[in-house]
Amino acid sequence: MTDPMTPTHAHNMRIIGHTDQGGGRADGVQLMIHKGYAYVGHIFSKGFSVIDVRDPRNPRPVGYIAAPPNTWSLHLQQADDLLLVVHAKDMFAQPELADEKNYYKGKIAATGDSGRGQTWSAGLAVYDVGKPEAPRQIGFMPVQGGGLHRVWYVGGRWAYASALLDGFSDYILITIDMADPAKPFVAGKFWLPGMNVAAGEVAHWPSEVGRYGLHHPIVHGDIAYCSWRDACLAVVDVADRFAPKLIAHKMWAPPFGGGTHNALPLPNRELLIVVDETVLDNREDGEKPIWVFDNRVKSNPISIATFPEPNDTDYLKVGGHFGPHNVYENRPDNFVSEDLIFATYQNAGVRVYDIRDKFRPVEVGACVPPPPTKLVDPRPNRPRVLHSADVAVDRNGLVYSTDFSVGLYIMEYTG
Repeated sequence: MTDPMTPTHAHNMRIIGHTDQGGGRADGVQLMIHKGYAYVGHIFSKGFSVIDVRDPRNPRPVGYIAAPPNTWSLHLQQADDLLLVVHAKDMFAQPELADEKNYYKGKIAATGDSGRGQTWSAGLAVYDVGKPEAPRQIGFMPVQGGGLHRVWYVGGRWAYASALLDGFSDYILITIDMADPAKPFVAGKFWLPGMNVAAGEVAHWPSEVGRYGLHHPIVHGDIAYCSWRDACLAVVDVADRFAPKLIAHKMWAPPFGGGTHNALPLPNRELLIVVDETVLDNREDGEKPIWVFDNRVKSNPISIATFPEPNDTDYLKVGGHFGPHNVYENRPDNFVSEDLIFATYQNAGVRVYDIRDKFRPVEVGACVPPPPTKLVDPRPNRPRVLHSADVAVDRNGLVYSTDFSVGLYIMEYTG
């Protein structure tokens, strides 16, 4: 039997704790760390879990909040003793979208059936986590359509999210007024031209482009850095939260594979770390780098480097997804660095990069947990390999990582 505490590969990192998250819910996507507790959004188990990580060597599941029927709650955000949890139509439960090529490279049209025939919950749930072990729902913001995918919230009045709304061809940017957390509401919307099908807009992008839709924004000051999947990077002025406007739009797919997932500003260094997510097995979706952009001119961010790929083994032969998924996004109440970048690399685990030389990023740490003994993923024909999803780093420098099937790992970077 595989020892969950023994990594397949490690360099300057070690595993110090692990939990299967309880009740057969070993799947996880986004996670937040708050006052010694981890909140893990599930992709297959339909809800989110609360895990006591005050003793990182013995993490313990202490709660599970189920999502409504047919609903995803895979992404969440925590700040100001609030936890924001997305509600969206469970896309992978649809037979035609269980094939990743259809979900990631096809078209995700507005649902058009979010009225009488709706069978899922669409919107944003707000929880009070003043008692971090016991989230208590205090508000909900409904939307008409497929729902929200991922939120950005670091406290205060404003949150930002990607939303699939009736009448749009894919996910767009919305700004959310959180002045009253019990009654959040959509304040503003932004989309790239051609996405507002209900208004008669017509797609103008190349036919090779698959998902011309927002994954999520990361906001610094009055600028939202938007990862627009196969449309790559959109930089949006949100100084007027009720009327966001475009500053710049950069596309590099094709020739690269697209799937842009994160655009993390490093404001003191005027850099952007931009991640293109690998979404198909065996790199069928092309090259997916982690990019370094010079961001001194906000209207013209320029690529200046890419991160090196893991080369400690031939990960293409391992199977599944080999390529970036996510980076730790410098949560303000936890670890913040503009020199060390923590990334998940799916079947290649967690990677740590030193970018003090912005033109030459260097891998300085790695930890690849063992593969799952069984899959939580119910989709047909999925390989039984690691799928490291999200990474978070707490204020003590401990590294937390979720996976589609192996539970929550807690690691220590020793470099």
